[in-house]
Amino acid sequence: MKFDRKAHWDKIYSTKLLNEVSWYEPTPRTSLSFLRQFQLPFDARIIDVGGGDSLFVDHVLGLGYTDITVLDISASAINRAKLRLGDKAANVKWIVADAASFKPTEQYDFWHDRAAFHFLTEEPDITNYINAIKKGLKPDGVLVVGTFSEQGPKKCSGIDIKQYSELTLSKRLQKHFNKIKCITVDHITPFNTVQNFVFCSFKAAA
Repeated sequence: MKFDRKAHWDKIYSTKLLNEVSWYEPTPRTSLSFLRQFQLPFDARIIDVGGGDSLFVDHVLGLGYTDITVLDISASAINRAKLRLGDKAANVKWIVADAASFKPTEQYDFWHDRAAFHFLTEEPDITNYINAIKKGLKPDGVLVVGTFSEQGPKKCSGIDIKQYSELTLSKRLQKHFNKIKCITVDHITPFNTVQNFVFCSFKAAA
């Protein structure tokens, strides 16, 4: 029987509080640092893929950006984020979709993905997602992807993930994107465990 990703994530977001999940970050410093590096205008089109009810959108709104989309497979996650943001939720575009089958209808200046890509472990899903990024990123747009590194966990939320290194992540994306820079960071979970991530930024290949 095929694993039901949507049901899995809806259950997680229906049963755990914001700070009871391993990926919780009060301030997503690494993601915000990458965003600041590119000095995008405040009307830049930004998408957070797999954003769930993370606080990235809160901080991006707080910086003054006005065109933000959050995509997640879980309607429960999106609804929680909307509730948390209150009136500000109206300033965000919300998409309930699986990253593996997402078909963008807009092009973005900044495509952010912290820990969505590494959940795609089947080759067709990975290929579909990379093609979606290619279609959905403006020619001069920036892609930032964060995944568990080869020193990070092999599972998250009870399901397998695909680890990457700077080399394997860059190689996986090199057909369509040129690497700008990569860093590794330790994320300290709410349970005081350490998860090692690799974060890389890319530009669309000419």
